[in-house]
Amino acid sequence: MRRTNIVLVLVLVLALVATACATGSSGNYKLVKSGTLTICSDAPYPPFEFQADDGSWTGFDMDLMSKIADGLGLTMEVTVQPFDGIWLAPQAGTCDIVVSAMTITKERAANALFSDPYFDADQSLMIRKTDADSIKTLADMAGKVIGVQTGTTGEIYAQKNAPADATLKSFDEPAAMFLALQSGDIDGILQDFPVNLDRANQDPNFVVTQKFFTGEQYGFATSKDRTALMDAINGELKKLKDDGTYDQILQKYFPGA
Repeated sequence: MRRTNIVLVLVLVLALVATACATGSSGNYKLVKSGTLTICSDAPYPPFEFQADDGSWTGFDMDLMSKIADGLGLTMEVTVQPFDGIWLAPQAGTCDIVVSAMTITKERAANALFSDPYFDADQSLMIRKTDADSIKTLADMAGKVIGVQTGTTGEIYAQKNAPADATLKSFDEPAAMFLALQSGDIDGILQDFPVNLDRANQDPNFVVTQKFFTGEQYGFATSKDRTALMDAINGELKKLKDDGTYDQILQKYFPGA
């Protein structure tokens, strides 16, 4: 009888230890769904976030976060929503982390907790190749229509630096901007350099005519109360940089970078 009691006590102790370990590994992350890292993203936004032909999520950001989720022992799940105000989504409880090629800014950081920077980005102007002789700089956009994405740092840069008589036209998603440029509804697109460059490399009808060195850096974002989650993500991000995995993913999407 006494031996049976001892065995039961040991079983209970082991169960408590296992529970404590589970809580220590992910219980403090305040996940929307247990065992799952739920991501908010304004996708598609190639080459950072988009779906492959088989429906799986890929792109620089998605590949990076997939590795981070694996390192944390979590399954990755993606939810799509518009970019404007997306950094507030974890606070609202719709996801755990924002993975959306998002620039770290003071304004956003006032209401969200950002990861360590993981990508250096600048702004740029992309136009139709047929207009390359007449539009070489942002100043040449005087009297013309510039497409920007709502709520982005590209929109802010255009508001501050575009010619006074240029018209800014806001779009909710990049795909609509590309179609507008192709059809002639707008005369140029001002947005993140790596995204414009990727599009120009894929479509010979477009060309990036000017790059603006803004010193912007991308970061992942969560709510300010998820410090344990962000500490863990930063730890995994450092591991990926230290072991060369980060550079492998970088070269996959930005050869020669």
